[in-house]
Amino acid sequence: MAARDGAARSAAETRERFLRAAVRVLAEQGVAGLTVRNLAEAAGSSTIGVYSRFGGRAGVLDALYERAFEQLDSAFAALPPRSGDRARDVLELALTYRRFALENPARYAFMFERPVADFDPDPALRLSVLRASFTQVIERARPAEASEEDGRQYAYLLWTTMHGLISVELTNAARTQLQGWFVAPDERAREEIYRAGVGAITCGLDARFSA
Repeated sequence: MAARDGAARSAAETRERFLRAAVRVLAEQGVAGLTVRNLAEAAGSSTIGVYSRFGGRAGVLDALYERAFEQLDSAFAALPPRSGDRARDVLELALTYRRFALENPARYAFMFERPVADFDPDPALRLSVLRASFTQVIERARPAEASEEDGRQYAYLLWTTMHGLISVELTNAARTQLQGWFVAPDERAREEIYRAGVGAITCGLDARFSA
């Protein structure tokens, strides 16, 4: 029994080492760097080690996809308890989401876009991770008087607004700055625009769902 437990623990630790390496490669080299060879080198292992743990690149990508959402869930879970001021609570959620995206834009793109043309996450996995993260958005944002269905719709509209604002911000940040563009190219101005957008959608949704 002890030998089996030790083997299982060793396998879990090795898998974790590979996943940490994959997250690091994604952050430093982008999606293009997510090759079996690069992952093996970053983890201090061989390509055979990658294949034995994940079955190949597709298995690595599925595992990395799941890990990225686990990291988002952890960021949400670290939020302070709801204060009773829902507008403030929603803004805290939104700012946490933005910080998560800006911390590692390649990870964020990997989660919500399709930067790897031949990678389509397993549907059951995709549903599971999206549901887990989205549930936290619902719990934080849903008005007390809203029905379950209204709460889901409220959270979805809030999330798509946050996602849209962040995606445009990241796209602009990756390109040559435009002189004279109305959003000044500094962090404070970008955050203020984001806060204004989240505040506007929250106000509009509150009016809609309280009517």
